[in-house]
Amino acid sequence: MKHNLLFVLVVVLLGAAPVWARDTVLHLPVEQVLDDSYSGGHLDGSVRFYMAGQSTPTVIKELGEGISNRKTNGVGKSDEESCQWVMLSALVALQQSAKARGANAVIGITSYYKKREYSDPENYECHAGNIMSGVALRGTYAKVAE
Repeated sequence: MKHNLLFVLVVVLLGAAPVWARDTVLHLPVEQVLDDSYSGGHLDGSVRFYMAGQSTPTVIKELGEGISNRKTNGVGKSDEESCQWVMLSALVALQQSAKARGANAVIGITSYYKKREYSDPENYECHAGNIMSGVALRGTYAKVAE
């Protein structure tokens, strides 16, 4: 009897493992995060962001490539809420790196989660799990015409 109970317990635990590792992929609009009413001053306007496929002002000089990979706590938030928050965090990191390089824009931005590229001029990719959400972005720092 004890062996049967142990067998059932092992089967239940192994069968539940995929539930613990949720990885929901969302494609959400970048504009919602870039909006001043959402970003609350975290994005100060000194650096502009252009997704791959968007037209950009004349590029004066490219200043290297950068990657921002951020995670945030998703507990108690909807997937969309935690994804927006972590996207803002990723953009703030790109903004800080751009300013340090003397760039006023990040161009050709693509989602780059686990080094898999997703390119869309209007949306970013976010991965939401049971407790964490993550966004990774790759782009080129640039000095663009005002």
